[in-house]
Amino acid sequence: MTYLSAITLVHTALSLVAILVGVPAVAGLFRPGGAPAARSAFLWTAGLTSVTGFMFPDLSVTPAVITGVVALLILAATLIAARSAGPSAPARRVFAAGMVASLYLLVFVGIAQAFQKIPALHALAPTGSEPAFAVAQLAALAGFVLLGVRATRAARPALA
Repeated sequence: MTYLSAITLVHTALSLVAILVGVPAVAGLFRPGGAPAARSAFLWTAGLTSVTGFMFPDLSVTPAVITGVVALLILAATLIAARSAGPSAPARRVFAAGMVASLYLLVFVGIAQAFQKIPALHALAPTGSEPAFAVAQLAALAGFVLLGVRATRAARPALA
């Protein structure tokens, strides 16, 4: 196995696991106590996904590299909010928004990769600029924006 195939396998596996554990982690934002094990697993796998993305040989500035930098910045803010002193409302909102945004970026890249690698999807959008690709990405964005708004509202302290 070559270095490139090994890092591709590890990076892809981490991405898929991060998405799979990200769903219950984000769902936990809407329940008291949340899903701490899923949340921890998500933050670790999302972080490792971004880090392994920088282990590919070509690190010229591409959309993938920019997405990786943005993902790491969001994860950093999310971790700082999670570790901040006291459960302040702003920290809870930053944490909730960061969790949702981190999951969105993984799904965003997953959609792009699916259109590149799955023949039926690639036939619909061979260059990534066709309507099918745009519709899929816009639907994901709209869904995650709504989810993010709900999650940050749920993170507010309850009214007395």
